Amino acid sequence: MGELVKVIAQALVDCPDEVVVNEIEGNQSIIVELKVAPEDMGKVIGKQGRIAKAIRTVVKAAATKDNKRVIVEII
Repeated sequence: MGELVKVIAQALVDCPDEVVVNEIEGNQSIIVELKVAPEDMGKVIGKQGRIAKAIRTVVKAAATKDNKRVIVEII
């Protein structure tokens, strides 16, 4: 899941080298932390959070085949 978030985020930002994804796995869920450069934060979140919501939707759809719950946090 972390690799999927990283690929999507790198495609959106101006500084793809500064994209850092950290995965924390639990029993039934996975927390994916996404860190980007401060100037790219708006590009990842989008107007009214639309891009962030779309990223979460895509990752959630990919996680359903593993029967896992994924939480994407943008830090």
